[in-house]
Amino acid sequence: MRLTGYAREYASLLVFFTRLLDAGLIFASGAASFFYLEPSKSFPAYDGWMPQNYLTALGVAILLSAWWFPSFKVYRSWRGASLFAEIRPLAVAWLLSMVGLVAFIFFTKTGNEFSRHWLGLWFLSAFAAMVVLRLCLRLALLHVRQRGYNLRHIVLVGGAVKSAAIARHIDAAPWLGLAVNGYFGEDASPVNQDAGDNSTPIKRLGDQVDLQPYLERTDIDQVWIALPLQEIAKIEALCLALDNTPVDVLLVPDISSWRLLNHSITQINGLSLINITTSPMNGSNVLVKWLEDKVLSLLILALVSPLLLLIGVLIKLTSRGPALYRQERVGWSGRRFNMLKFRTMPLGTDERNGNPVWGQARAKQTTRIGAFLRKTSLDELPQFLNVLTGDMSIVGPRPERPIFVEKFRHEIDHYMQKHLVKAGITGWAQVNGWRGDTNLQTRVEHDLHYIEHWSLWLDLKIIVLTLFRGVLNRNAY
Repeated sequence: MRLTGYAREYASLLVFFTRLLDAGLIFASGAASFFYLEPSKSFPAYDGWMPQNYLTALGVAILLSAWWFPSFKVYRSWRGASLFAEIRPLAVAWLLSMVGLVAFIFFTKTGNEFSRHWLGLWFLSAFAAMVVLRLCLRLALLHVRQRGYNLRHIVLVGGAVKSAAIARHIDAAPWLGLAVNGYFGEDASPVNQDAGDNSTPIKRLGDQVDLQPYLERTDIDQVWIALPLQEIAKIEALCLALDNTPVDVLLVPDISSWRLLNHSITQINGLSLINITTSPMNGSNVLVKWLEDKVLSLLILALVSPLLLLIGVLIKLTSRGPALYRQERVGWSGRRFNMLKFRTMPLGTDERNGNPVWGQARAKQTTRIGAFLRKTSLDELPQFLNVLTGDMSIVGPRPERPIFVEKFRHEIDHYMQKHLVKAGITGWAQVNGWRGDTNLQTRVEHDLHYIEHWSLWLDLKIIVLTLFRGVLNRNAY
């Protein structure tokens, strides 16, 4: 067997050693945290190396991690994935392991025997150690792959243009440990002349009928099918033919021209589905977003409540009408709700000839303090009440009135996809300067970028950026 096939044969062995190392790091971090804190903490007297209850806690944590880590696919192949993508399930699984340990301590009524500082330090140090382990493994694999070892050898099946494009993507990322031997399909000579880059031209290995004999005499790890979806019959026939070959078969559907949001593969009762456009608000993400909105909105409302009262009084003193302005907007999944704002215009001036007017904020009449409220975005503060009631989120695409939604859905590409998440007080478009009377198509593109890349960290980044870019903005009027 050639050395480049070691990754395939010994992947399970690498996973086994990674599991052992994780268990060892959990134990070592717990012990190190104990000995580090022992001079400053009054740990109970003990005989031997450590107190028995602390050793028991270490053992329980290792058993729980042995359960949770595989459940969250911590040990799956991360070839081609980012370090952050690998660390995220590790963080969740380790957190659940510690939660399980705390529950064990609670039900055994031994909570007063453990130091909270020890638990906290152990949790952080063990997680940091496991992250460093994965970083070191990545660096070691990168070193090995750059020397031609630990590679997955691939052949492509498809057109010359598509195959050359895939090969260029793989060549540009040597850390993936992938090597393209060539492709089976039409003549590649026109592509080699028009490829437009300095990479080695992809080698044509023959027609599609030559694939099976090639696999029988060559050590290939994977076959990537890059045929157009219109040729579904050929794809099906090829998959059936490859059933008799011990290689991994992957489909590379040509959907690059489609607008994809959170695309992935899922299974429902054994039925495989391609998610082309889905909301990121599913599973645990719903809980994370709910907690983020409720906790932060309650905190912000508590901090600004005196300011809310002051603004409300000033509006009442300087103009006739209510302090709050309610306007119907369209939010998540097309649901309508009444969005709250501080009133910045005299009553009845938000329409022209009985019809609502989109944009043109600078041309609209304002109250004596209305212009100031708009310029500083203080008129948006009551929307934190919308967040508490569940109609809005702190971060998300800005909502629009129903009459304009019906208009823009036919004029702006992908406009309705912004309703895959809750509407927000601030968003990616706003912190990048696309608010007020700015290009609507660009704003929608920013909203879709947010939906595609949503994470708690992106939300927190947008909230911080709002304080510097969104509150005072030249388009905030």
